[in-house]
Amino acid sequence: MTQTSFEGAQQTSTRLAQTLRISEIFHSLQGETRTLGLPTVFVRLTGCPLRCVYCDTEYAFHGGQQLALGDILDQTAVFKTRFVTVTGGEPLAQPNCWPLLELLCDAGYEVSLETSGALSVVGVDDRVVKVLDLKTPGSGESHRNDYDNIALLNPHDQVKFVITDREDYDWARFKIDELGLVGRVSDILFSPVHGKLTPTQLADWILADRLPVRFQLQLHKLLWNDEPGR
Repeated sequence: MTQTSFEGAQQTSTRLAQTLRISEIFHSLQGETRTLGLPTVFVRLTGCPLRCVYCDTEYAFHGGQQLALGDILDQTAVFKTRFVTVTGGEPLAQPNCWPLLELLCDAGYEVSLETSGALSVVGVDDRVVKVLDLKTPGSGESHRNDYDNIALLNPHDQVKFVITDREDYDWARFKIDELGLVGRVSDILFSPVHGKLTPTQLADWILADRLPVRFQLQLHKLLWNDEPGR
C-alpha cells in the first residue's frame, strides 16, 4: 500500500467512526418528490431548530440513538435498495450529516436530502438531490428561510412548498417568480397540509393558474397514517 492510499484509508476509517444521533432507519416507499413510490431507505436524524405548526415528525425532535456513520451504512445496505433519503427533523443541524451524505454517494446510492431551507446547504455533495422545503407563512417559520440557498441549488434539485391555505398558495406563486425557480431546479413541489387544505382545492388552484409545478400528496399518510418507521 502506498503512502497516499494508506492515508486515504485512514481518512475513510476516521469518517466511518464519526457519529450522528439517529431517530430511525427504515425501508419504505418514497412518499413525495420526483421518486414518489420507489422503494427507499430513510435515515431520519434527530433534532430540528424549527417548530412548524403542521409538523408530523415531532417525535424526531429529541431522543434517538448515537450511531457511527459506518453502522448507518451497514444498516442501510441491509435493504438492498438504490435510493436513500436523509431526513429529519432537520438533518443539517448535525455537522456530521455532510460526511454521511458523501459516504452514501460513494457507496453508489442515489441520495436525496430533505432540508427545511433554514440552514445553509454550502458544502453538500453535488451528487445529492437537495429537496429544499421553503417555509410558507402558514408554517409559522417563513422568517427562517435562508434565501442564500437558492443560488446553491443544482438543476437536479427540487424546491417544495407546503400549502396551508390560499394565502400560502399566493405567497408560493410569488416566490416562484421572485426567486426564478422555473428552469433553475428540476421540480417545484406543492403539497397540501393534511387536514387543513383539501387536495382537490389545491389541485384546482394549480390548474386554474396553469402553474408549472408538481402537485403531490404524502403517500405514507394515505398508506400508513403517519405511523413512524413507515
